[in-house]
Amino acid sequence: MSVNSESRQRILIADDSEMNRSILADMLEDEYDLCEAENGVEAVAVLEREGVGISLVLLDIVMPEMDGFGVLEVMNKYHWIDDIPVILISAENSRGFVERAYDLGITDYISRPFDAAIVRRRVVNTLMLYAKQKKLVGMVADQIIEKEKTNNLMVSILSNIVEFRNGESGLHVTHVRVITEMVLKHLIQMTDKYELSHSDIALIATASALHDIGKIAIPEEVLNKPGRLTDEEFVQMKKHSEIGASMLEDLPFEQDEPLVRIAHDICRWHHERYDGRGYPDGLKGDEIPISAQAVALADVYDALTSERVYKKAFSHEKAVQMIMNGECGTFNPLLMQCLGEIADDLLKEKDANPHGNQVEQEMRNVTAEMLHHEELSASERTLRLLEHERTKYRFFASMSQEIQFEYKLTPPMVTISDWGAERLGLKEITMDPLNDPAILTFFGEDGMEGLKKRVRESSPESPVVQYDCELTVRGKKRWNRIICRALWESEEPPKMAGVIGKLVDVHDTHTRFAELEQLAFHDPLTGLLNRNYARTQIIDRIVHHQDVSYALVIIDLDYFKDANDQYGHLFGDKVLQYMSEKLRKNIRSGDIVARVGGDEFMAFTQYVSDPELMVERIFQSLIGKYENFKISVSMGIALTDMVGYDYTKLFHNADKALYAAKRAGRGRYCFYDPSMQDMLSVISPIDKHVERGKNVEKGIADR
Repeated sequence: MSVNSESRQRILIADDSEMNRSILADMLEDEYDLCEAENGVEAVAVLEREGVGISLVLLDIVMPEMDGFGVLEVMNKYHWIDDIPVILISAENSRGFVERAYDLGITDYISRPFDAAIVRRRVVNTLMLYAKQKKLVGMVADQIIEKEKTNNLMVSILSNIVEFRNGESGLHVTHVRVITEMVLKHLIQMTDKYELSHSDIALIATASALHDIGKIAIPEEVLNKPGRLTDEEFVQMKKHSEIGASMLEDLPFEQDEPLVRIAHDICRWHHERYDGRGYPDGLKGDEIPISAQAVALADVYDALTSERVYKKAFSHEKAVQMIMNGECGTFNPLLMQCLGEIADDLLKEKDANPHGNQVEQEMRNVTAEMLHHEELSASERTLRLLEHERTKYRFFASMSQEIQFEYKLTPPMVTISDWGAERLGLKEITMDPLNDPAILTFFGEDGMEGLKKRVRESSPESPVVQYDCELTVRGKKRWNRIICRALWESEEPPKMAGVIGKLVDVHDTHTRFAELEQLAFHDPLTGLLNRNYARTQIIDRIVHHQDVSYALVIIDLDYFKDANDQYGHLFGDKVLQYMSEKLRKNIRSGDIVARVGGDEFMAFTQYVSDPELMVERIFQSLIGKYENFKISVSMGIALTDMVGYDYTKLFHNADKALYAAKRAGRGRYCFYDPSMQDMLSVISPIDKHVERGKNVEKGIADR
């Protein structure tokens, strides 16, 4: 059965096998719009970009960059799994494997090889299930909204009775509620110090309506006295906080309900102050629940801006100034910062919805979004046009030698143009870039902090930032200019959503010096240090660190002449570059690796206990194949513990050990010992090295 193209749902197929993606596409493309990802990072990027426009994910587990479990963890972290079902499709069917996938939230599991009818049926069933769940959510939301309206109305009636007796406007309760909610919503944007969800904030805002319920027990002549209270009257007035808390404590039911507990905290402690000078208990700092702290600030602000029997109303500006200057007691500095930052919106927002319908409106918005996910998906034509524009942009960017990038705050992800990623030696998509070692190395500590500082200083009115800094591009320092634009969401107050920008190589004298330095110190074919520069580095190391044990390893590529003779010199160069990369990856960053010349390499590395474990690891990492050429190496090793800290002796003795390894049949390694002193004239028996307690004669034939 075909589906109208206007209502087609969109399915993401994430699998590193193009064949598998193609088979699934053939099964589903008649009824659904499809998009594909060949690894987990690409899948996350699609989900982040298209969001709830994706109706279903068909997910493989074994993928490069990020596996399927990683994708599921990201979907759980950002709650995408709540709205987007996942069907796992994999050849792996072990119990632990499948159970882990279900624990991470998958809806169904299909094992490969798969049957077309089964795949289509399960896709339909899953989409129908989620559609019914969305409809049910809408129905439940309607019922919750009605119940919430009734509950709020009852709380408001009770609270307004108290305010009426107090001779105050009934809007005080509403104002305190709105201000409390605004302050706390801004607080959770500023800091994660207080673990407050939006549900928590809504509950606190509702409970705030009961903050002065204890005033019902205060004599009216004290409550509505137009002049200054006497000391005795003030003591009487202060009792309202304890009375309100006691009233809630004496409720014969629902003592453990969150609303009752929060209302109790607010009633008792909304007159406490951050410096410990409040009442009734003299609590200090965060001994005061954050709910009571927020209501206290809201209560004071509205009291200042409202007319009372004993005072005229202050202006909004004067009230904020008085609070900030500490004229009304001491408040949490974070809450005062929130008040200052929302001050411009406070005046209009607190009276914008006087009947307290914000909760209903918010729930309606959430429900509408859940019921209309499909409206967010783009048409095939739009996607083609966007891809066309993207292709043009990438082409012009490569011609202008500019590198485009985009940084999203949620989830934290940086995307670099493919040409730019290749140029910089970085990945096109990096999750959590501020903690990624490659990105941090690229920017350096000063560069990263400088850029972050300038971006933070931007604003919706001045969003463009320019920053010149020295970046590490493929191991070389290069001066670049970063021009970027901060992106802002339309929320009030505006919230930064991310950054888009470009990076231009300005290539000044600093860069030219770095390039000359590269030519002087590095082998041009492999990029490793050349022999002369490596020699100076090793000498410097052993002169200043003679309390450390080092090994000098000389590596010779066996039968390299065969590579040149059989496949040509260009192929031989590729083999040398392959070997260099293998060495670079298996030598610690602080060690020294160089090309001695021809097909010989040298490594200078530190060891702590048994050097043979370290040498064995290097040896095993090098043997194998490059295309059709079988790679075999011979290695000679000299240790500072045996030879001493003299570079010339180390090198010559490592060379003698290498000679011993080659004379013994190649494809092995040997450590230098004094029996090799006259190696040029006598072949030392390799068996002598076995007596050291380990098999140091390693041949490919033995494996």
